[in-house]
Amino acid sequence: MEIITSLANPLIKQARALRQKKTRAETGLFLVEGIHHVGEAVEAGWKVETVLYAPDLLTSSFARDLLSRLDAPPQPVSVPVMESLADKENPQGILAIVRQRRLTLADAKPYQRAVALVSPQDPGNVGTILRTMDAINADALFLLEGGVEIFHPTVVRASMGTLFWEPVIQSSFNNFIDWARGNDVQLIGTSAKADVNYKTLVPQSPWLLMLGNEQKGLTREQTAACDVTVSLPMQGRVSSLNLAVAAGVLLYQFSA
Repeated sequence: MEIITSLANPLIKQARALRQKKTRAETGLFLVEGIHHVGEAVEAGWKVETVLYAPDLLTSSFARDLLSRLDAPPQPVSVPVMESLADKENPQGILAIVRQRRLTLADAKPYQRAVALVSPQDPGNVGTILRTMDAINADALFLLEGGVEIFHPTVVRASMGTLFWEPVIQSSFNNFIDWARGNDVQLIGTSAKADVNYKTLVPQSPWLLMLGNEQKGLTREQTAACDVTVSLPMQGRVSSLNLAVAAGVLLYQFSA
């Protein structure tokens, strides 16, 4: 296959446009960059529309084996073209255009342990939480009331490929609460004002950890919808932890 060297090539322009949320929404596609991430997308069975690779950058045996397992022939590009598409310096030389999967409550199953984020704002936090969920074998992530777009490049990168294995379900808060009640899920909320220390709580299975967004946390109404709320004691000068750090502490505690 002929190598693409022009930045004006239609396929290259399409890939570059997928850095924008509007284009991702209109096309139902998103970008996956890097050997590990593309490999996870392929292994998990996501529909890979196109793989672009720079032969001069992609030298590992794993990468060559990955290219050989693709359904469609990968498209070679020059190093300058790959660098124009990459989200970071020193790209690994491979990038995929992948079809999105969007799940709703109709796709939800009776999960044993899960996480819900209400209007999260930082894509790095969402990706990191997905990675932590995979580490403790959590079943699903619920994104409530909008917030971060799950196919944002930073979410994909920070998740370290776990995005392709963890179901991510989007819903309104009220519909989610109805689903949780119908499935006898214990909702564990988080609040700095909660009087239950996280170390003393023994979750009842199935359980779900619910966290508010980075700026405001859970509202009074959202907290009231929880079966119990827990706090992380702050012993220094800070009043709260980063959202992904707090989620990591709580998930490891509750899954112990």
